[in-house]
Amino acid sequence: MIQSAGRGGWVLPKGGWETDEDSAQLAACREAWEEAGVICTVQQDLGLIPDMRPSSLLTAHAPKASYQFFEVTVDREEDQWPEMHKRKRQWVGYAQAAASLSSRPELLEALNRSSLKR
Repeated sequence: MIQSAGRGGWVLPKGGWETDEDSAQLAACREAWEEAGVICTVQQDLGLIPDMRPSSLLTAHAPKASYQFFEVTVDREEDQWPEMHKRKRQWVGYAQAAASLSSRPELLEALNRSSLKR
């Protein structure tokens, strides 16, 4: 898990798919590197998960965003990474991760779709 840059809580790495990236899988691995300092390999697609938190009164029933999550294997963990000065990382078990993600249903759904042992 990584510390959220905005509110400081613990979240899963996520981010945008850049126009020069060939696939969402490559984007996910780039985000994991930038935010958590890990080099990884995608193992499975966990699917699309909408973020239904309201972004405004006008769009209260439309997704704020849609995330495509992937389960990865960490090949290497680096001591230095691009966002190391604004994010911490921690390895936790399922119960602690689920508790940390309880206010973010879209992230909790990704965790529950993963093969992490409960």
